[in-house]
Amino acid sequence: MDTELRDRVVLVTGASSGIGAATARAFGREGARVAITYRSGRDRAEKVAAEVEAAGGQAYVVRLDLEDLPSVARAIEAVAGHWGDVDVLVANAVRWGGDAPPEPGVRFEDVPLKEWEAMINANLVGAAASVSAVLPGMRAKGWGRIVLISSGVAEEGLPGPGPYGTAKSGLYGLARSLAWNGGRDGILVNVVAPGFTLTESRPPVPEFVVEALAAATPTRRLSDADDVARIVVFLGSGANGNLTGELIRDGSSAARAPHLGG
Repeated sequence: MDTELRDRVVLVTGASSGIGAATARAFGREGARVAITYRSGRDRAEKVAAEVEAAGGQAYVVRLDLEDLPSVARAIEAVAGHWGDVDVLVANAVRWGGDAPPEPGVRFEDVPLKEWEAMINANLVGAAASVSAVLPGMRAKGWGRIVLISSGVAEEGLPGPGPYGTAKSGLYGLARSLAWNGGRDGILVNVVAPGFTLTESRPPVPEFVVEALAAATPTRRLSDADDVARIVVFLGSGANGNLTGELIRDGSSAARAPHLGG
């Protein structure tokens, strides 16, 4: 199957670790030019860039911070100046509003409204800003692929604070609108909603919890970052000829443990 990705310009936001890093490497194996964004860990991003190049692609590292919308536009302008307009956008970057996922025990009504604003702005408005910046170039070419990375918590919920799950749920509405808005220009937009995913960047989880979650899935195993990356590469490639406006769940999404969601 020809993915038609060789020399395509691919932007993967939040690609210095986890699903983003695996996705960048997977596009590299297809011979793509992969732009890797990071917020603070440039050294990790440079390591992923080296792995992309070792896999057969080209790599370019650029800073992007979802909480600083001008930095989104600057990052995409830098990529366009380096290689040309972006062909494939993978909006994977996420901001919890802190350095860790929200505590499940926090009551909904105790979450300050300013935290709602920050979370929605970063995780939903930030994704929309990324899309807005790449769309003109895609329309000019008559070809584009956009993959928005959501989370199983968008459907299953998240105990405690609701801003993160709400923002991730909004990505599906964004994709549905974009599917109609971009379809006639050859731009396909889809959402991937991973469940509990095994990545090197996830905080340690007791083995018995991992085993229980795996037992609750149809395949009896949890997805790893490479499993999710392969889905993203298909949706972001020429092999995807007409699938748009859809939400794709991986096998781990069946494991109902929303407080440990992707």
